Amino acid sequence: MNTPIPLHQLPQQNIFKAGDVFVLFGELFGRGYANGLVNEARQAGMQIIGITVGRRDAGNALRPLNAEELTAAELALGGTIINVPLMAGFDADAPAGEPTPTDLLGALTLKTWTEDKLDWAHIDKCQAIGVKRFTDALAEVMATLGEMIPAGRNVFFAHTMAGGIPKAKVFLAIANRVYKGRGERFMSSQTLLDSDLGKLILKNFDEVSANTFGHLIEASAAIRARAEGSGAQVRYSAYGYHGTEILIDGSYHWQTYTNYTQGLAKMRLERIAEEAWSRGIKATVYNCPEIRTNSSDIFAGVELPLIPLLNALKKENGGAWAQAQFEASQALLADGITLEQVLDKVLDFQRNPVMLPFRNFAAWPMPNSQLQADLTIGTSDEVQKMHRDSKALVTDLLSGLVIEATGPLIFRESSAPTGPVLWLNHDIIARQLNLLHA
Repeated sequence: MNTPIPLHQLPQQNIFKAGDVFVLFGELFGRGYANGLVNEARQAGMQIIGITVGRRDAGNALRPLNAEELTAAELALGGTIINVPLMAGFDADAPAGEPTPTDLLGALTLKTWTEDKLDWAHIDKCQAIGVKRFTDALAEVMATLGEMIPAGRNVFFAHTMAGGIPKAKVFLAIANRVYKGRGERFMSSQTLLDSDLGKLILKNFDEVSANTFGHLIEASAAIRARAEGSGAQVRYSAYGYHGTEILIDGSYHWQTYTNYTQGLAKMRLERIAEEAWSRGIKATVYNCPEIRTNSSDIFAGVELPLIPLLNALKKENGGAWAQAQFEASQALLADGITLEQVLDKVLDFQRNPVMLPFRNFAAWPMPNSQLQADLTIGTSDEVQKMHRDSKALVTDLLSGLVIEATGPLIFRESSAPTGPVLWLNHDIIARQLNLLHA
């Protein structure tokens, strides 16, 4: 893919109605894109069914949710959860009595990790076990799900699985330097990816963030065939990230967060959608804008492109409501700080010659650099200090708005999707928000 493929028109169709089935393929957490899509399914009166990744007990064995956990999860979802553990990835899997990949990482140290080698033959065995565990559980889930879906009902599968970082102490320390380190604490992301540790993480990212989408599409083939045979339709969506076009100096330009280590898995996710699409399966990856979530907060500076969304709200014919977002944002800033100062700082960051080489779509995801990390992390820190309260940021407000917009955009576009990979840039986000609040 040489250029982004933006969604430019607000989608008008909606095939989903009361009684149709919405399947959330991933757990619902407090803040994240999935919340917006689930809200749309609720408003449409769809039957909502979810899954769980399960939990691990004290001995690291994977288990279903207990009664209390299941009740809380179903209440949050507003639907039924099929309580079969669908934990993706293989970092905690191994042949009986043998070490897991996470156990192997326990031997790495901060002094030697760049040179330490892993037993790849053993890791391959662990990966095979993890994949079989997942696909066996998925087959059980699909058998149960098939009995829950009446004939003639449209089905929307929303894939939300992402992540795959092994819980290894050594990586937490390294990640703090790769994603938050500047000056003497800077660490090259390429150094991480060139190491055996980095290669293991990339393999696990693929399994969690990408391959699960392929498994979902294949495992639901019988449900898809039965639904389509009864005149109903089936759709698949997944959340991607591949940079975003934001408003800079009056026009929209593609930019990205560097270094987004999961980027390779997100491109694999896109290829899975393209392959499914080639077989007539309506599966679409929606590359969404940067927002703040529990998982994205590790990436210092990933939130900066959110702030120019305020200008996009006005450019896309925003009225009183758009002005109210400016005023709400201003209220979050420290005394003596203006929103114009914050916007200028973020736009100066985007215009900086240091950042321009990283707007290379064809080379994405690029490794970080000392100058880029210093500028990105430094700007993020400066913007945060311009607020009244570090726990109440303009980017929190804007993240909520992006989630609010992506929900209806994905829900309606999936009724008649125009392709397997689409970008939801700030222009369409702003237009959707202005329409919702007109």
